[in-house]
Amino acid sequence: MSPFRKPGRLGEGRGGTHLCPDGREKPMKTTIRKADERGAANFGWLDSRHSFSFGDYFDPAHMGFGPLRVINEDRVAPGGGFPTHPHRDMEIISYVLDGGLAHKDSTGAAGVVRPGDVQRMTAGTGVRHSEFNASDAEPAHFLQIWILPAQTGLEPGYEQKHFTPEELRGRLRLIAAPQGRDGALRIHQDAEVYATRLDRGETIRRPLAEGRGAWVQVARGALNVNGAALSAGDGLAATGPGELIIESAGEAEALLFDMAL
Repeated sequence: MSPFRKPGRLGEGRGGTHLCPDGREKPMKTTIRKADERGAANFGWLDSRHSFSFGDYFDPAHMGFGPLRVINEDRVAPGGGFPTHPHRDMEIISYVLDGGLAHKDSTGAAGVVRPGDVQRMTAGTGVRHSEFNASDAEPAHFLQIWILPAQTGLEPGYEQKHFTPEELRGRLRLIAAPQGRDGALRIHQDAEVYATRLDRGETIRRPLAEGRGAWVQVARGALNVNGAALSAGDGLAATGPGELIIESAGEAEALLFDMAL
């Protein structure tokens, strides 16, 4: 069951329908999480927005969606960053939008994550890591995502892959999935993470099966999802069965999570 309980705004779009027992079409319900309704934290060097409860921001109505526990949009000032700190039993994905993120962890992994790069760290039995803006002149802007693993006590691990803009253009490009299929990062959960870049007027359709949920996170630009207008920072939750119809209102970049509920 999803812990995302707040009714919020329900959007019934032009598509995404399935049949009721009496044969009538029933629109797939969607719940919007507006960017300006997210939790916020600002420490000078860090400006962060939380789609779900995180740190000092706690809202029992927004604890996650299925196994998706955290989506933080972080902006780190030049020279700023997170000193070494621990994590446990979490799949942590970093998706960099601008700048560079210098990473170092207790598995021995180290490097800089830049736009197009996607990083996955399995915290498992315990890992310590640091993340700093790799630049002394430019801010770093990225999404950090936490997904609960299907089991606890996994061996800690690290993986980083690059996806070109062409791979994302006009389609849903799988960037994280169980077993790392199709060249994606491997995550230990029945969840798939897709990235896309759309030009104005482009449309993507995504079926959503019974028992699965989807979360669309707009990273840049503007989209219409099943008739609901979304801007940068907005999120949308949907529960199957049905179909997501994602239309670009201009140049846009977004992530889509498809996961068991």
